[in-house]
Amino acid sequence: MSDQPLVLPDPDDPRLTVAVEGVDENGAPVTASVVMERPLTLFLNGQEIVTLLTIGDHPEELALGYLLNQNMLLADDDVTGIEYDEELEVVVVRTARVTDYEAKLKKRVQTSGCAQGTLFGDMMERFDEAHLPKDVRLHTADLYPLVKRINTCPSLYLKAGAIHGCALCQGPDLLLYMEDVGRHNAVDKIRGWMFRHGMEGGDKTFYTTGRLTSEMVIKTVQMGIPILVSRSGFTASGVELARRAGLTLVGRSRGRRFTVLSGAGRIVFDAPPLHGGEDEDARFRRKASQGDD
Repeated sequence: MSDQPLVLPDPDDPRLTVAVEGVDENGAPVTASVVMERPLTLFLNGQEIVTLLTIGDHPEELALGYLLNQNMLLADDDVTGIEYDEELEVVVVRTARVTDYEAKLKKRVQTSGCAQGTLFGDMMERFDEAHLPKDVRLHTADLYPLVKRINTCPSLYLKAGAIHGCALCQGPDLLLYMEDVGRHNAVDKIRGWMFRHGMEGGDKTFYTTGRLTSEMVIKTVQMGIPILVSRSGFTASGVELARRAGLTLVGRSRGRRFTVLSGAGRIVFDAPPLHGGEDEDARFRRKASQGDD
């Protein structure tokens, strides 16, 4: 288990939500907690890179993770400084290496991500160079309680909704949970946090509430993490890339049900199977069909 302290969202942080007055389905007054969405502009040395829409927590980790996942910051780069100006909503990352990404910025294309999600034309540069460890195992006896813990721990999702979450796990242990309006931002925060703390991904499992798309797979592989789990579903390109990289891809993980479409050899089926009763996902489907959510 890591000796790093557990990092969780702070749903009581007044910077992250705002109370908004409205009415409910009966016309009665209600007060709703609504997630904040604010711009954050990233600079790498003297060059403006991108403006992200984010809830505003962990700006330094978000900046580092974004640059790492876009291959603009290298894993062995000497980061000489990170400056965050809350009033200007700007983060400046400074490196010893001279950088110039004007040509690369021209190749940017939109992806399927919520909020801001960009995939550069050469983001695949290091994808095929990654070598994920084959001896790591995901025990179903660890997976079921771990997913339940992630889904029930204090979070902005439970308080206000309209947000995605990502978690970094090691065996049965939850190490880190980040949230943001876009799942790509949540991934980048975790990547940046790992970089700042010198943490490797080879013995970790990554969990996301979002879809298992090509970009989610690419970023997980770039982090060196061999197992990716989601309560949501797959895209064909995500599955194709996961198989190409040897990534274990677990989707539709709810209760004691899941589907593995890549890397099933890492799964150890050591939890008791279902015996006729409804699990969490079955109850959800039944209530949805009855109009009771």
